[in-house]
Amino acid sequence: MTIIHHIGAALVILLIAGVGIYSGKQVTSASDFDGGHRASTGLVMGAIIGTLVGGSSTIGTAQLAYTFGFSAWWFTLGGGIGVLILGFVFAKPLFDRGITTLPQLFAKEYGEKSSTLMAILNSLGTFLSIVAQIISGVALITAVSPLSPALGTALVVLLMLVYVLFGGALGAGYVGLIKTVLMYLAVGACGILSVVISGGLGAFLDNPALPHATYFNLIARGATVDLGAGISLILGVLTTQSYITALLSAKNLKVSKAGAFLSAILIPLIGIAGIFVGMYMKLNAPNIDSKLALPIFILEHMPPLAGGMMLGTLLIAVVGTGAGLSLGMSSIFCRDLYKVYINKQATPERSLTVTRVIIAVILMVCALFSLGDLGDLILGWSFMSMGLRGSVALFPLCTALFMPGKIPSIFAMAAMITGPVFTLIGKFLLPAAIDSLFLGVAASLLVMGIGYIAGKH
Repeated sequence: MTIIHHIGAALVILLIAGVGIYSGKQVTSASDFDGGHRASTGLVMGAIIGTLVGGSSTIGTAQLAYTFGFSAWWFTLGGGIGVLILGFVFAKPLFDRGITTLPQLFAKEYGEKSSTLMAILNSLGTFLSIVAQIISGVALITAVSPLSPALGTALVVLLMLVYVLFGGALGAGYVGLIKTVLMYLAVGACGILSVVISGGLGAFLDNPALPHATYFNLIARGATVDLGAGISLILGVLTTQSYITALLSAKNLKVSKAGAFLSAILIPLIGIAGIFVGMYMKLNAPNIDSKLALPIFILEHMPPLAGGMMLGTLLIAVVGTGAGLSLGMSSIFCRDLYKVYINKQATPERSLTVTRVIIAVILMVCALFSLGDLGDLILGWSFMSMGLRGSVALFPLCTALFMPGKIPSIFAMAAMITGPVFTLIGKFLLPAAIDSLFLGVAASLLVMGIGYIAGKH
């Protein structure tokens, strides 16, 4: 990177920091921090995309496409399908229940113990994803700058704090909207340029170095692996607090659905752009570290100022996902643990302060984990973390919304434990070609089925 690259990256980072601080001035209460049913369609869309589309959807998609082509699309395709289902199937019952967090819903349906259990287990998967985003951001910073991993970690966490600490859900919406525009311009431009300078789509389709069986096959890694990745994303979106917070921050149900619909269209598109960049780099730089496919393309093919702004945007993409997930965790910890077990009479002002402190603590702890030797392990399991969240909450969530009163609480709690336990067991016992998520979801469904029968008697 040249000094011009650094100036471009700094401009983007300062813009995002400024918007984050501005959004904080709009927040005067804990209700505002959670969105307060004030968000427009654009802000709902910004909050969803700003949290969901991060390092895995941009840098990670180009990395996987470098080796497997269109198989890499499942990350963004699954996310888009999940958001569509969340908006058009789950949004109305969530609005009708008048809740802010998933544990609140579980408390109403299954009791306080189930609420606490859900808050803890669901947050574990979210925690792993935040750590993975920090590691991804540090990898990007250290690859293109002389900063040490420790300083890179400090910078990433500081940006995450600015992203949501002041503005909360409204801030995530404002910053997410700006980030979405910048990110789609950056990655979209890279995808189009990679096709143009290659000589058109035919250059990819007809090149023997990109065999169709691998590079133009959605299930190149195996049907169970790739479909499992897509299903993991769908289940993770449906059961992650951050995306539900974005939906419930809308002015009304119509606005919520519109934001989800636009997000569901846009999310898969950025994946396609990343795929073509990954395949272009495979053809023209077959010996690079695959995770650097997108950053290297930017450095080699973009003007320095624009390239620096694009690299800054990639960093913000990673930052936004980690920050949005930390916001979801803090909402759960404050409303469903702090206000239930520590201070039931907490004032709105006190709740707002506690929520912000929790965000800071979560990010600090995640930073400490990312500095250890868990990098490869956490990054490898970050994709699985979506599935873990889904295996904890999917079926108890569905029955609470669509079959209230049908499942005894003891069976709902057993399903919340059984799902992730069998997912983890399957990770070690099942062949690599079979996604362990299927085992965890099947075990959870079995327990809920037994509970439904028991509930009748």
